[in-house]
Amino acid sequence: MQVRPYRDSDFEQLIAGWRAASVVAHPFLTPDFLEAEAESVRDVYIDAADSWVVELDGKVVGFIALLGGEIGALFVHPNHWRSGIGRALVNQAVESHSRLHLVVFAENTIGRAFYKRYGFVEGDRSLHKATGQEVIRMEFVATPESKHQSS
Repeated sequence: MQVRPYRDSDFEQLIAGWRAASVVAHPFLTPDFLEAEAESVRDVYIDAADSWVVELDGKVVGFIALLGGEIGALFVHPNHWRSGIGRALVNQAVESHSRLHLVVFAENTIGRAFYKRYGFVEGDRSLHKATGQEVIRMEFVATPESKHQSS
């Protein structure tokens, strides 16, 4: 498993993994919304973010997009869940940001469980205007001990 910076040539594999993960983790979102989000990943997040991928056997199987200390996107292909890829990507983020935050859909129990296992703490809840779904702000503050444990 290799964590490395995103390259433009990664996009097709990245978006395929994003689609596969989104369908499983976000069954409450409409296909139209997911299609619009796929365009946002391509047109907004990847260019605006500090993005990293995990490459396994020559294929991109996960990515993280950081907007400063905000995790704008973290997705791992479902075939590779619970294999350490998500943790490796968040570890990469912690390397440059000792404080991370994100917003996750309340109904995304898969994502919420992952973030809680990593050490993120749930905070304020609000309504996601585009979907009408409840979202939760989560935050992680690295300590010398957590940096050592996350490796």
